[in-house]
Amino acid sequence: MSNAPLMPKATAVWLLDNTALTFDQVADFTKMHPLEVRAIADGDAAQGIKGMDPLSNGQLTREEIEKGENNPDYRLRLQESKVVLPPQPKRKGPRYTPVSRRHERPSAILWLLRNHAELKDAQIMRLVGTTKSTIASVRDRTHWNTSSLTPIDPVTLGLCSQIELDFEVQRAAKEKPIDAAYGGATLLPASETTRKDEYEPAEKSSDDLNVDAVFAKLKTLGGKKQEDEEE
Repeated sequence: MSNAPLMPKATAVWLLDNTALTFDQVADFTKMHPLEVRAIADGDAAQGIKGMDPLSNGQLTREEIEKGENNPDYRLRLQESKVVLPPQPKRKGPRYTPVSRRHERPSAILWLLRNHAELKDAQIMRLVGTTKSTIASVRDRTHWNTSSLTPIDPVTLGLCSQIELDFEVQRAAKEKPIDAAYGGATLLPASETTRKDEYEPAEKSSDDLNVDAVFAKLKTLGGKKQEDEEE
């Protein structure tokens, strides 16, 4: 519960007109500055404001006022309200969008579909405050204003905050695992690049040339040629 009474200025007007409380006591009870209370008493402020009786709404008691009137140093205490309001239930459904912003929702939907395709329709509905049919019409280009739609960031339009958008994007990224079928071109591991291939010496094949046989043949050919010249 707030420490200030309802309608502080109207309460201050009533207390100044109907009690002998000091300016400091009224200022402390209404959570106003003493100079502002003095201005109200002098008629320089709160002109035209009708005083509100704090006794009628249970915010103050007659005994409390009498204690303050008898002791200038006493500070009035705000009485707890006897009316207990039930807590407001959390509403489930699309976010409320002001009328002046509703015509901009299709542009925000188009931006989300192009830049964050991983978002689900339910997430877009929470961010923009739209319906599933509108999202489908923008995606299928069957919206009545498709030709004039331009993608605009919903944060720029004021339809959601950057924190809310980042939260939904991160949530969608976690729920949608990355496809590991193709990881792209990567560098070879160090074990492959630094591995030294062990080359085994090739065995000498039977087709290799015999050096001694070649030279012997050359000598034979050379001697035969010399004998032919002598004849």
